[in-house]
Amino acid sequence: MTKQPLTLYLAAPRGFCAGVDRAIKIVEMALQKWGAPVYVRHEIVHNKFVVDGLRDMGAVFVETLDECPDDRPVIFSAHGVPKAVPAAAAKREMVYVDATCPLVSKVHIEAQRHADNGLQMIMIGHEGHPETVGTMGQLPEGEVLLVETVEDVATVSVRDPAKLAFVTQTTLSVDDTIDIVAALQARFPGIVGPHKEDICYATTNRQEAVKAMAPKCDAMLVVGAPNSSNSKRLVEVGARAGCNYAQLVQRATDIDWRALEGIKSMGITAGASAPEVLINEVIDAFRDRYDVTVEMVETAVENVEFKVPRVLREPA
Repeated sequence: MTKQPLTLYLAAPRGFCAGVDRAIKIVEMALQKWGAPVYVRHEIVHNKFVVDGLRDMGAVFVETLDECPDDRPVIFSAHGVPKAVPAAAAKREMVYVDATCPLVSKVHIEAQRHADNGLQMIMIGHEGHPETVGTMGQLPEGEVLLVETVEDVATVSVRDPAKLAFVTQTTLSVDDTIDIVAALQARFPGIVGPHKEDICYATTNRQEAVKAMAPKCDAMLVVGAPNSSNSKRLVEVGARAGCNYAQLVQRATDIDWRALEGIKSMGITAGASAPEVLINEVIDAFRDRYDVTVEMVETAVENVEFKVPRVLREPA
């Protein structure tokens, strides 16, 4: 049977960002340095394939520090942790390595600086997401107020409207965040914002590539995990930018082929914690069914690299 032609648009940048790359490397280097098991508090990054691979190498994933023994190293995930977590690890004299993305750490430092200047913080983020929990946990209870939507801005109750600053989760929709920031500035004209946008370069770049790609596509797939904030935002951005069918898949086996019947063009991208091997798996699945022509939609070139902590660069 003759395969139907399909133009497959591949977004660039896509997949791993520098913070994810660094976090995975930290777990691998910790296993090399200290041997198995090495404990990791929360999934190091939000991707089952990556987590399962590290688990096979000897990483043990837990949700709380209480689940870790005192005599084995523990790594904190790329999303960041509340201040109380490293403090508890230090109290127990544990060896710990912080894999928090440096761009998330930058937000933590920013929040602390504003608090030191007597400002109450408003955080734009998703309730319960580990990055939001970690950032809000940098300051005492009540010092960081969470808003998720423009509607939340109207009802947030602050201590002093003249002494406010805001930070954002790094993996939000750029467009949604602009609207929330505008609402904050309208209600609190004196609110202090970040010098530079908190939403990280990788999130922004991946969303811009999707915006460029979406109008060309009959359908679009985002390779990523259902608990990955930046991956879910890519689906929303694709749908909003004119792609009628935008879906999240963890890997090729999740593709709903019936929903794709009759398509002539397909867009593929991936969240910042999805490895290239899973993207290639999806492309190969399309090659099996269609006569595929691949076209790249590149909107930025990334060459960011973050160093791993010194403790891992020193000999055991």
